[in-house]
Amino acid sequence: MNFVEKLLTASRSNQSLLCIGLDPDPELMPGIDVFQFNKEIIDATSDLVCAYKPNLAFYEALGIDGLKAMSKTIAHIPDSIPVIGDAKRGDIASSSKAYARALFDTFGFDAVTLNPYMGYDSIAPFIDYTDKGIFILCKTSNPSASDFQELPSLEPAPGTGTIPLFERVALKAVAWNTRGNIGLVVGATYPRQLRRIRELCPEMPLIIPGIGTQGGDVAATVRYGVDANREKAIINSSRQIIYASKESDSALAARREALKLRDLINHHLETMR
Repeated sequence: MNFVEKLLTASRSNQSLLCIGLDPDPELMPGIDVFQFNKEIIDATSDLVCAYKPNLAFYEALGIDGLKAMSKTIAHIPDSIPVIGDAKRGDIASSSKAYARALFDTFGFDAVTLNPYMGYDSIAPFIDYTDKGIFILCKTSNPSASDFQELPSLEPAPGTGTIPLFERVALKAVAWNTRGNIGLVVGATYPRQLRRIRELCPEMPLIIPGIGTQGGDVAATVRYGVDANREKAIINSSRQIIYASKESDSALAARREALKLRDLINHHLETMR
């Protein structure tokens, strides 16, 4: 089963487009170790999600112990649920191949996020893992995303004008997607651009961060993010769910928040019929 098949199976089984970001911050956690915190969140929410997305920065910041906790976390997630490594890697040649081996072979992620700034060379070693998913940063959710992503870029056909750089990235992703394992990262905080990217990439899976703490609109995210079958939108929430409570009831609070958000997403899906 390749990544897209695994994603769709989990999404349909749990009736969910919700992805939970497992981003442990000791300053916000209720006084337990990282793996135990993640384990309780996973145990409380695994029937409500289509994927989990650990952000490697939070584990790397804790050194070897953090990486060990991440590895245990990945192993604890049910095999039926895809795990996306939010790594945002972007290098070339042997370095890129080593990153791919580390993320896919060593840690066992089902998919990863990548930075395409160095071009196809930085993506190719990951594409070769045909059963894995590759999510290219396209239009990110942060406020300064427009510093580069909105800059004018020549359209693929010479002399036909310009398009924003993020659209050029989307079109490149379509051209590179010869193995059917590429998706994009598109922020919920930019609904107009999300709509445009879905028009350009009608069949690609999209990771959509930016709802909750960052203020992205759920209704617009669902409307513009899903494909023609009302699937392949991986709507991510991290802090809103995992830090719904900082007390000993954190797992129960996370479940309540995840259930509420899952059901809200499904409500907006129903209104699209």
